[in-house]
Amino acid sequence: LVVNRVALVLVEHCVADRKRPCFFRISMNKIATSHEDLIHDAQLDYYGKRLATCSSDRTIKIYDVFEGGERKQVADLAGHEGPVWQVAWAHPKFGNVLASCSYDRHVRVWKEVAPGQWATIYKYVGHTQSVNSITWSPPEHGLCLACASSDGTVSVLTHNADDTWAEYKFQAHKTGCNAVSWAPAFLGGSTLPGAPDQLQEKRLVTGGCDRDRSVLIWRFTDRETWEAEPTQPEKVHTDWVRDVAWAPSLGSSEAMIASCSQDKKVVIWTQDASGMWNYKELVFSSVLWRVSWSVTGNILAVSGGDNLVTLWKQNMLGDWEQVGQLSEDSNTTQN
Repeated sequence: LVVNRVALVLVEHCVADRKRPCFFRISMNKIATSHEDLIHDAQLDYYGKRLATCSSDRTIKIYDVFEGGERKQVADLAGHEGPVWQVAWAHPKFGNVLASCSYDRHVRVWKEVAPGQWATIYKYVGHTQSVNSITWSPPEHGLCLACASSDGTVSVLTHNADDTWAEYKFQAHKTGCNAVSWAPAFLGGSTLPGAPDQLQEKRLVTGGCDRDRSVLIWRFTDRETWEAEPTQPEKVHTDWVRDVAWAPSLGSSEAMIASCSQDKKVVIWTQDASGMWNYKELVFSSVLWRVSWSVTGNILAVSGGDNLVTLWKQNMLGDWEQVGQLSEDSNTTQN
């Protein structure tokens, strides 16, 4: 992203089935901001009515998003003492709550206490190095935030009924953790009409920058501890893993994860009935920074050092095909 401008990429209308034809429209809106340095993240809230951005200028900006494309800045949050890497909106059932993480080693949770007035309601200082990634759990698991740090640990911060926060931290990677993502709360089949709801146990995937460049799966046990699952994905990446994303399970009962790396590869992992993780690789021409799934889990967006956003979909043979591409100066429609 450019220094003080953010681009919103919108993908509209995709069918939920991964193996059926998909027709959609890609559009991009550029928004000028008042940031004074590089923008590192931009996130829309659950309803797409609020936009939060964060920057190396140590601030977070919040915008109201109106019909017709108009945006208005409504808040400027300051408090971090270093570049702010990521922001994450909580589910609206918990109010207007936003989390942020920074190079200053801290995690902050902000809440809108009055219209346009935001306050820090919680600050976590348990990490010893930069906090690189944050993600809220599915709301069925409560108000629960996972944080990945360069110190190699992951912290899981859970809001309690008495308004306190429970803090749990575990060692995930030897020399640094760049990314973390939650598993869906339900299997795909249980979200369909008439199917019983079967709340799944808490699971996380993390991506590391240690020597084995690993993608690891973690499970919350009956002993209320986080432990590595016995069957792990193979060590496929040959450079730092920059991002991981667990796919939403709407319409499919299989677990699916995407990871991207500085080795210029995206790896898409699927777990079979025996628990083994199978994978397919997508090779790119530049280093890769972020992967993100559509809300239905059938379209994967990939961004990298070439300043392109590409969209990928699985065809009827199980292979992944590029179905769209967007650069800073173009809008594209694909099917």
